Parts: sequence; C-alpha cells; structure tokens
Amino acid sequence: MTQGQANDQIRLNIKAHDKVAAKYEKLHGEIYNPLEQARLHEKLGIARSSLRTDAPRKTALDFGCGAGNLTRHLLELGFGVTASDVSPRFLELVRKDFSDRGSLDTFHLNGSDLAGIPDDSFDLAATYSVLHHVPDYLGAVAEMARVVKPGGILYLDHEVNEGYWNRSEAYREFLGKVRPNPGWTRFFDPNTYYLKIRSRLNPKFRDEGDIHVFQDDHIEWGKIETLLGARGFEIVLREDYLIYRREYARDIYDAYKDRCTDMRLLIARKRTG
Repeated sequence: MTQGQANDQIRLNIKAHDKVAAKYEKLHGEIYNPLEQARLHEKLGIARSSLRTDAPRKTALDFGCGAGNLTRHLLELGFGVTASDVSPRFLELVRKDFSDRGSLDTFHLNGSDLAGIPDDSFDLAATYSVLHHVPDYLGAVAEMARVVKPGGILYLDHEVNEGYWNRSEAYREFLGKVRPNPGWTRFFDPNTYYLKIRSRLNPKFRDEGDIHVFQDDHIEWGKIETLLGARGFEIVLREDYLIYRREYARDIYDAYKDRCTDMRLLIARKRTG
C-alpha cells in the first residue's frame, strides 16, 4: 500500500467511524455482551498484575479507543487513561461518557504514528479490535511498544488467529450451527443491496473501513511476536479463544468453546535490563 493509499484509507476510517460512533455498541454484539466483557476485564486484570513498573499511579494508553470499550475497564482497574483515536466523534463520546469515572485524557491519533508521545510514557498500552483497521499495523505495534515503559505491558486483543483462516472441522461445524438464517427480512433492508453493489465494485470494500481481514491480507501474529522480541519484549500470555457474539445460542457456544478458536490475545512485557 502506497502512502497515498494509506492516507485515503485513514480518511475513510475517520468518516466511517464518525458516522457510527453513537450506535457503535448496538452494532457490535461480538464486543458488547456480558461474556466478552467479563473475559476482557479478567485479561486486563492479568495485564495489570503483570506490570513491573515503579510508578505508584499506573497509566494506560487506549490505542483506538472507539466508544470506550477498553477505557471503561482500564478506569475501573485504577489506571489513569489516555484514550486515543483517529475519529473526533469517538473522542467526544468518550469524554462525555467517562470523564467523571476517573483520570481521563484524550489524544487525537494521526493514523500513522504516536508523534507527540515520548518514549517510555505509559505503564500499559492496549488495543482491542483495532489493528485490522490500521494500514501499517506492524508500525502501530512498534509505536505502542516504543511508548511503553521498561517493565510495562503491551496488550493486543481481539484479532483473528490462524484458526479463523485454516478452519477446522469443529469450527466449520460450529459456524453452521450458530449463524442465523437471515430469512426474507434481508430483502427489505436497503443496506443489503448497497453492500452487495459495493462489494461487486470492490471485493475488499468493508463499510467500517476494515483492511487486514482477508485471506491474502490479514493480521500475522508471528510477525508481531518477532517485532516485539526485537524490541525487548517477552511474552506473558498468548491465548487463543472462541469469540462469543450476541446472537449465538449460549448452549452451542459452550459446547464448542474448548474445541476451536478464532481470536487471539497477546500480553507482552518490556524487559527492564
């Protein structure tokens, strides 16, 4: 991707997310459901307990904060939070919803780097379901690694793993059971036709500006781990899991959650010496 194409993609992401900011929680049932929220809070708690920094007041960068999913949990865990995003509308939403819940600052991302934030600034840098939107996602990981203090934690979550692409028999069976049949209602939804036309014009079009969500262009966790190792990080936790979506039947999900996975969480700590 050229720099011009990357800039176009960033502008598309800003436009798309400004548009859906107010209804983002309603649109994303794979994030905003009790099961996933409980998992996320637990894993962020593990990340906090894994810190080896000296500062009595812990600080966290929420990279790509969106509607404040991570920000909410980080504030509850006692962090002073800097919520960052390319979308001005998301930053307005986060300030409105969370300014009275703890120590909160906001930072407007330029979509390319973390210029303006010094090295070793945060005890923790975290991102969730964001890297696939970033043109240079490895560059974004490198920038988050740069601003983490020695002894601090980098938390990367909710990006698909290889199990999503190399679908096991159990995973294919699971998807066949939990994906609802849209039935006749889809024919009365104008968005169905809009997306179909856009997809024919551009097979890689996604209405929220997703980039790295294709078989030939997706998040490669091996490259991320190689990058982090070169920057002095050690893996604290690498965990694959099966995402729960709001529309899934819970009994079917429970029957398959230990048999297949489609997402990964990575917690890494920057060495102190």
